[in-house]
Amino acid sequence: MRNRLESLSRLPLRENLVGLSPYGAPQIDVPILLNVNENTHGVPAEVHRAIVDAVQAAALGLNRYPDREFTELRGNLARYLGGGVTADQVWAANGSNEVLQQILQAFGGPGRTAIGFPPTYSMYPLLASATDTRYVTAPRDASFRLEAGYVAEEVSSSGANIVFLCSPNNPTGTALGLDVVEAAYEAGAAARAIIIVDEAYAEFSHAGTPSAITLLPGRERLIVSRTMSKAFALAGARLGYLAAAPEVADALRLVRLPYHLSAITQAAANAALTHSATLLANVEAIKVQRDRIVTELAALGLNPAPSDANFVLFGGLADPQRVWRGLLEAGVLIRDVGIPGHLRVTAGTESETTVFLESLKRLL
Repeated sequence: MRNRLESLSRLPLRENLVGLSPYGAPQIDVPILLNVNENTHGVPAEVHRAIVDAVQAAALGLNRYPDREFTELRGNLARYLGGGVTADQVWAANGSNEVLQQILQAFGGPGRTAIGFPPTYSMYPLLASATDTRYVTAPRDASFRLEAGYVAEEVSSSGANIVFLCSPNNPTGTALGLDVVEAAYEAGAAARAIIIVDEAYAEFSHAGTPSAITLLPGRERLIVSRTMSKAFALAGARLGYLAAAPEVADALRLVRLPYHLSAITQAAANAALTHSATLLANVEAIKVQRDRIVTELAALGLNPAPSDANFVLFGGLADPQRVWRGLLEAGVLIRDVGIPGHLRVTAGTESETTVFLESLKRLL
């Protein structure tokens, strides 16, 4: 890979991409994969059959382009979200990363600025670079939480055109209060800033944790992005979506590639949405294991961050790399997210979580 990057330097690459490394987590063949926040429960047999049937039917028409407006899918996503969201408020693409990229293509670009609050999702600066959007940061405090006043001040002083708010936040798992979203929206009024609330892990939130979808009415600059990769166990299908004012979808139509959602993707997503209750039943089981991880790590003297996601970030490690390697040797792959003294683990099945916890105890 290093030789490839050196060869790349001989090409006339855009200046803001020089020296960057592509996004990616280690892909290692081990028995227990708990490093990229996948849904380890897999697709239930009932839903698998429905997806196979839908894809088989769609395959009969692959000689034709798919529905460019993915009309059925937008309707199904709107019904799933509820809360008064209508089909014309919904947009979808190949994973939430493509949704975010299209937002930056439409509202970012040269001469415009995006702001993020690290530690947060590491794709935000990469998406900014790819669209030639300046990216600035305002760090979180030691608890990884954000206060409304702080966010408002940073949004206002940066003059940001795009604001990334991740809730629950990746990699920390912390959720935002709606007051933070409201404060960011008001602070961005002068710059007409687009406020993106990335809710990729929203379905794993504790009961009572609010969604920014409730704030959409009357806020045409607010976007709430979601994904079917996590709670719906469809990471391999690549389907992300957003809810916003209808004019946001109109803006994204200007930058999307023609027929960007394949007939196969649409068929798989529609089939899954008709069985959402079955798929979301596993979410509750995952939340049980997540809370178990938090409790047991604290009992070991570590510092797990409170999590509303399907993963747990934990600190208090004198040598995270030694622990990471030791777990890998035990057949468990977790994630080093680059925060000193910390590692992140996905909440797996009960048996996977047990192996992780027992292996970690031995290492400590």
